[in-house]
Amino acid sequence: MTKRFTGWHMTAILVGFFSIVIAVNVYMAHAAISTFGGTVVDNSYVASQEFNGWLAAAKKQQQLGWKTGVSLDSRRHVRIAASLAGGAIEGLNGSGQASHPLGATLPITLTFSVAADGSLQSAQALPTGRWLVHAVLRSSGETVKLSTDVQ
Repeated sequence: MTKRFTGWHMTAILVGFFSIVIAVNVYMAHAAISTFGGTVVDNSYVASQEFNGWLAAAKKQQQLGWKTGVSLDSRRHVRIAASLAGGAIEGLNGSGQASHPLGATLPITLTFSVAADGSLQSAQALPTGRWLVHAVLRSSGETVKLSTDVQ
């Protein structure tokens, strides 16, 4: 003898199904809100008006011919190597900031000093994890901006 399928069975199936759907939606909304660190730009219209200027600055920077590389040393200090035509750049100095990709922690201001090999080394060590490094290098009136991620 089999049991009959009643309205109570259908009600239980619908309530169970929609409970799962709602629970997943609530979890996904919470995950999205708790991991979003903020805006990329404060005003997208103003950013769009400045875009061509950014492209021109990037082209000018590329024409300088600087070769750069950003890495972390064993103590997690940021190291920036910069060269021009294979040689060291005289009078190189820089400043920067390291930020978490999702804005989960406050940005870290980086100050650099020249290492023995001519590269720049940050005074601050970065905590474990992935970081976005934004640096401005200067030498002889020229400026180069870098943005890269390090782990």
